[in-house]
Amino acid sequence: MSEGFASRFTHEEMDAIRKSLRDEERFGSDFMRLLKKVAKRVPFAEDGVAAFLCARDPATPRRVRYTLLAALGYFVLPIDAIPDILPVLGFTDDAAVIAAAIAAVAGSITPEHRERAKAILAGL
Repeated sequence: MSEGFASRFTHEEMDAIRKSLRDEERFGSDFMRLLKKVAKRVPFAEDGVAAFLCARDPATPRRVRYTLLAALGYFVLPIDAIPDILPVLGFTDDAAVIAAAIAAVAGSITPEHRERAKAILAGL
């Protein structure tokens, strides 16, 4: 892990992310529950779902999976730089973390992941 990536999260945040990622089923249900509550207000919802689908895809390399799950963990966990309850600003830090993760692994998120994400969001 590079020093630049490690410095973006506090020790407590990394411990919380690791703990939540140990139970992928619970993490997935937490992610979908939160997404259902905020999907209409979150402009990056489709990217988030596509990233989640990519992270759950067995064909996705481990490094990519961990990068995406860490970013999505930041979205799901209550530990946040800017509280999500603040109108407009609440999700800006989440969007930035997810955008950075997606940019880092952009080639791994396939058109199939994006199509499935659109279908999931249409069903909410």
